[in-house]
Amino acid sequence: MWIKTSHANNNLVHAGFEMSDDSTAGNGIFRTTRLEEADGPGTNPTENRTMGEIIAARFSRRGFLRGAMATAAITATVSPMALMAADEARASEGKSAFDFPEVTAGVDADHHVAEGYDADVLFRWGDKLFADAPEFDPLKQSEAAQQRQFGYNNDFVGFIPLDGADDHGLLVVNHEYTNEHLMFPGIVTVKEGKVEVAPATEDRVNIEMAAHGGTIVEIRKVDGKWQPVLDGRLNRRITSKTEMTLSGPAAGHDRLKTGADATGTRVLGTVNNCAGGVTPWGTYIMAEENIHGYFKGTLPEGHAETANYKRMGVPGGSYDWADFHDRFDLAKEPNEPNRFGWVVEVDVMDPNAMPKKRTALGRFKHEGAESIVAPDGRVVFYLGDDERFDYVYKFVTAGKYNPDDRAANMDLLDEGTLYVARFDEDGSMQWLPLVHGKGPLTTDNGFAGQADVLIETRRAADLLGATPMDRPEDIQPNGTNGRVYVMLTNNTKRKEPNAANPRVDNAFGHIVEIHENDGDFTAEAGKWEILLKCGDPSVAEVGATFSTETSVNGWFGMPDNCAVDADGRLWVSTDGNSPSDTGRTDGLWAVDTEGAARGTSKLFYRVPVGAEMCGPCPSPDMTTFFVAVQHPGDGGEDWEGFGRPSYYEDLSTRWPDFRDDMPVRPAVVAITRKGGGKIA
Repeated sequence: MWIKTSHANNNLVHAGFEMSDDSTAGNGIFRTTRLEEADGPGTNPTENRTMGEIIAARFSRRGFLRGAMATAAITATVSPMALMAADEARASEGKSAFDFPEVTAGVDADHHVAEGYDADVLFRWGDKLFADAPEFDPLKQSEAAQQRQFGYNNDFVGFIPLDGADDHGLLVVNHEYTNEHLMFPGIVTVKEGKVEVAPATEDRVNIEMAAHGGTIVEIRKVDGKWQPVLDGRLNRRITSKTEMTLSGPAAGHDRLKTGADATGTRVLGTVNNCAGGVTPWGTYIMAEENIHGYFKGTLPEGHAETANYKRMGVPGGSYDWADFHDRFDLAKEPNEPNRFGWVVEVDVMDPNAMPKKRTALGRFKHEGAESIVAPDGRVVFYLGDDERFDYVYKFVTAGKYNPDDRAANMDLLDEGTLYVARFDEDGSMQWLPLVHGKGPLTTDNGFAGQADVLIETRRAADLLGATPMDRPEDIQPNGTNGRVYVMLTNNTKRKEPNAANPRVDNAFGHIVEIHENDGDFTAEAGKWEILLKCGDPSVAEVGATFSTETSVNGWFGMPDNCAVDADGRLWVSTDGNSPSDTGRTDGLWAVDTEGAARGTSKLFYRVPVGAEMCGPCPSPDMTTFFVAVQHPGDGGEDWEGFGRPSYYEDLSTRWPDFRDDMPVRPAVVAITRKGGGKIA
């Protein structure tokens, strides 16, 4: 495994473990981990001005931003002048919006929550979701059992109240991908530091396929604690074999037709569902992200999809599904990858309803789809394309949301306008419409109609001159202050900075704040600022910009998912903090966005070694925070408490059960205040 020797200089050194073809660099050593890391150079071939170049040009003129942004001390480094400005501003203005005892940052085998709160495991991988489902037995796993049990690597978490109740509702959870080396006994050997994984079997592949997808499960609060309702009629597992409909402008197009589906309107399953969303009308959004890793094989020479697939990184070959399922083999089903990379909508109130892949929202590596109702009643969805040098998008429905007629909203996502963002160095931004016939999106450039624009969304955005970003992940609109927060995880491949991506070799990421014109989320123009540049602010070369009120525990790197609670406060979860990178695990941080406290961050919850923090979801009444702990135990080589590869028989942690007969298990945790009451 490759680890960073210092978060100050980001140099890489080898940790002493040789790697087979089934291992990879990054935060993890096995090829299934490579799929999530997106640590390649990116597939964007354009020379569009990157966000780092734009930010650099903007800041070179301004030095550091004054006014409200002075409290964030945004400079190339944390200079004494910036710190003094922040202190003076803070002395004359308000305090933090958060009030809880901060967790101490660090690394160990367990999770930790702020004093005065409980963190209760609600669902683990393998937990039964139906009254008649089998109990989890890690030594006797099967496809049939997994289809009725909680899936693997929970990412997005959403809560949909039933009958308007705060204490009774549906929990919806994405299951992004699987880590075979943590799931299955007897498949890993380590010889002289070299890690080897046994070849896949058809049974193992089918279990993995059943562990993907999503969970819909009824939960209820009893005596202050959440419990599953296993006989809930709406409980459901969605997997990579669940039949789905393709809808919207690309549905039925020749490029979506296969030998198994001559109509181009039906597809089996969904994969790599990372972040997601819940719509205003109460449906569940699953976003397909790194779909490239599920395909193997070679296209016929001269095939029309060659350039399209190269732009999406297809085939990625992280999984061996193609060895047993022809649809994942490009040589046998060359159009199948075009049927993935979409946003999926699920009607949670009908357990028999077929999920729909909504093609109007474009095809790329979707990192969620958070939405908000605009002043005119249209609904706006913000979308990140999670790869280095790719783009920020939004979709504006053509129709208007009807709060009194749920049925009238059920196909709003089939018609509307998809936009991609261009960030300019003067602090302005434009939303560029991805509409066939506008600008370069013409037949002459290979787009015969809107379906082609949507199937090749990335290429269309390239031609429009969108701004390449540092891995756009979750994007959250804030209905309280009218702003939009963009999580940019990192980009260690960036060589030239720009205005909205200001650092080369950006290992720790940053957060951009968008102000839509007139507070209208449907606007085609707006302004932008940087809320935070992340990393250790005590290391000048890092250039982090947390406020001076942020403690040694409060700073973080690699922002990933986020949530805005009912009070309009921002919470940020992270992906990539580790002993070697930051000396801490990932976690959930409370981030001030207003007044003198702007740029102040506090650690509320941290995960076990090797885990990623996902899916922060505050309940509507703010008495519960649902969080997802993904791939715990995936790593530990650079942690002094372990120091070697982690796999089923030799794990860096056995969280959350801590039993010798149980492997490490991804889980959803419900955080509540001791004695009840509002979070923070």
